[in-house]
Amino acid sequence: MSATHLIARDELRLMARNRVAVIALVLLVLLTLAAVLSSWSHQRGVAELRTRHQQVAAAAFKAQPDRHPHRMVHYGTFIYRPLGALAAFDPGVDAFTGNSMFLEGHRQNSANFGDVRQSSLLVRFGQLTPAFVLQVVAPLLLIFLGFGVLARETERGTLRLLMLQGVSRGQLVRGKLAALGIVAVIVGLPAMVGFVAVVAQPGTLALPMAAIGLGYALYLALWVVLILLASGFARRGRDALLALLAIWTGAVVLLPRIAPDIAGAAVPLQNRLQTDVAIARDLRQLGDSHNPDDPHLAAFKQSVLQRYGVTRVEDLPVNYKGLLAMEGERLTSGLFDHYAGASFAAQTAQNRLVDAIGVLSPTIAIRALSMAAANTDFAGHRRFLEQAEAYRYALVQRLNRMEAKNVSYADDIAEDAGADRRKRIAADNWQHMPDFAFVAPSAAALATAALPGIIILGLWLAVATLLLTRVTRRLGARQ
Repeated sequence: MSATHLIARDELRLMARNRVAVIALVLLVLLTLAAVLSSWSHQRGVAELRTRHQQVAAAAFKAQPDRHPHRMVHYGTFIYRPLGALAAFDPGVDAFTGNSMFLEGHRQNSANFGDVRQSSLLVRFGQLTPAFVLQVVAPLLLIFLGFGVLARETERGTLRLLMLQGVSRGQLVRGKLAALGIVAVIVGLPAMVGFVAVVAQPGTLALPMAAIGLGYALYLALWVVLILLASGFARRGRDALLALLAIWTGAVVLLPRIAPDIAGAAVPLQNRLQTDVAIARDLRQLGDSHNPDDPHLAAFKQSVLQRYGVTRVEDLPVNYKGLLAMEGERLTSGLFDHYAGASFAAQTAQNRLVDAIGVLSPTIAIRALSMAAANTDFAGHRRFLEQAEAYRYALVQRLNRMEAKNVSYADDIAEDAGADRRKRIAADNWQHMPDFAFVAPSAAALATAALPGIIILGLWLAVATLLLTRVTRRLGARQ
C-alpha cells in the first residue's frame, strides 16, 4: 500500500474515533435524506394541486352557458405554472414568484399566490431541500472535520517525522485530500441518491441532471481543496478554523444576501404600483375600445370603412365592435408588453450583476447553476409569464373574432328587451378553446444555461488547486 493510501486510511480512522464528528456526519446524512423526502413530497403535492386547479379552471370556463363573447373576455380564466421533476431537488424562486395567473382582456396580471406569502415567515430563509443542504450545511461540516488535517501535523511536530520516514509533501497532501474527499462523497451521496429517485420520474431531462451533478461535485471538491489550503497555510488548527469559518460566512451567508441588494441599488426596478399608474396614464392616450366613437380610434375606424368600401359601420359585413375590440386588445397588449419588457430587462440586468458577484462567491455560482438546470430560476419564471401572455392574447383575440363574425352590429348596440339574448353565441364555442400548455425548454437549453456556473466553479477549483500546490511546497520549507 502506498504512503498516500496509508495517510488517507489513518486520517479516516482518526475522524472515525472522533465521536462528535461521526455524530455530525450521521446527522447530516439523515438531514439530507429528510430534505430529499420532504422536498419530493412537497413538490409532488404542489404539482398535483396545481394540476387539479388547472383542470377545474378549464372546466369552469368551458362550462359557461350561451354568452356574449366579450363577456367571456372579462370572465377570464386561471392558469397555473407546472413544475418539472427537478424542482424537487432545487425549487429555486418558485416560492417567491407566485404560481397562478388570472387571464382576462385589457389587462396583463402578474403571478400570485407564492408559498412565501401563504406560509410561515421562515420560508423566506430557505426551504429544506437537497440543494440547500449541499450548498450551506455540507461545507460547514467539512470545515469542522478537516480544518486540522495539515495544521495538526505542523502544530504537533509530526510533520517532520513523516518527512524523515520518507513521506513526500505531495503524498501527505494527496492522502489528506483523499480522506476529506471520501467524506465529501459520503456527505453528497444521500442527496445524489435522492436525485436519482427524481431522475426515475417521467419528464426528467438527462443533460440538466448531469450539469447539476457535475456542478455540486465541483462545489464540494472546491471546499475540500480550500480546507486543505487553509489548514496547510495556518500553523495552528485554531487559526485554520477561524479562517475557514470567515470564508464560509462571507461566501455562503453574506455575499448571497448582499448581492441582490447591491443589484437592486445599481439597477432600480419600478414596483407594481408605479407600473400600474404609468400604464393607466398611457392607456388614456390609446382610447376606449368599448366606445365605437372614441376620437383616439377614429383613424382605425376610417381605415376599416375604406377597406370594406362602405361609409357607415352599420354597412360593414362584420361587427365593427368586434373589430374595435381586436384593435384595442392589440394596442393595450403592446403597451403591456412594453412595460413587461422594461421590467424583464431590469431584472435580467440585476441577475447578471448578481452572477458577476458570483465570481467572488462559489455559493452564488452553484445556486445559479442549480436553478438554471432545474428550470426554477428567473429565466424559467419569465418563460412562464411570456407563454401565459401569448396564450391570453390568443384567447382574447379569438373571442373578439367571434364577436366580429357571430354577433351582428345591430344586435350588439341594441338595447331592447330581447337584445341581450340575440347577442349571445352558443356555449359550444367555449368547448373548442385550446387549453394552456406550458412548453418546457429543451435539455440542451437547460444544460447550456448551467454552463456559466460550471465554468466559474471550475476556475475556482483550478485556482484553489494551484494555491494548494504552492502551500504544499511551503510545508517542506517550514521543516
